[in-house]
Amino acid sequence: MSWIDTIAYEKADAKLKALYDRVKGPNNNVDNIMMMHSLRPHTMEGHMAIYKYVLHHRDNTIDKWFLETLGVWVSTLNKCDYCVEHHFAGLKRLLNDDVKATQIRSAIDTNNIGNAPLENRQKTAMEYARKLTDNPGSIREESIEKMRADGYKDGEILEINQVCAYFSYANRTVLGLGCSTKGDVLGLSPNNNYDPNDWGHS
Repeated sequence: MSWIDTIAYEKADAKLKALYDRVKGPNNNVDNIMMMHSLRPHTMEGHMAIYKYVLHHRDNTIDKWFLETLGVWVSTLNKCDYCVEHHFAGLKRLLNDDVKATQIRSAIDTNNIGNAPLENRQKTAMEYARKLTDNPGSIREESIEKMRADGYKDGEILEINQVCAYFSYANRTVLGLGCSTKGDVLGLSPNNNYDPNDWGHS
């Protein structure tokens, strides 16, 4: 599952099990990316808090399926198959349009966002995500101004920025420690957006 030791749900002490119970899905399944933190549970708490608040919070105004699309895009650019497969499954479920989801995935896989069935402003956000992922030092205020010109409010630009930043963090956690999808249930997420403290996956 990974290149470092992890503690299975069944072998967790009371403190770790309580945290696992907060993040688990059906049948006590804990995503491997979360189990990677089991030797330092406080980092799991930090990871889940930022994940929930950035991607699955009630105060976000951008469609969650598009935030997931940004995550799949950033993860593809970072060559993180784990996050690509998990979050494409989530994107597909949220979008509830298999044809569109497949077309988005094809555009991402071929590195041709122009072919994606997205609005122009969404493509602008995808280009910002590309630059932020590939060469963050090249970002200039003009990139923000372009998103504003395409209709994004500054709070939405912050959402886009934070999702891109989160996925680069998650990708490096996965890639740097050899995390695999073995045993995971793809596409689960903390779907109760209205309770920021509900981290349960479904």
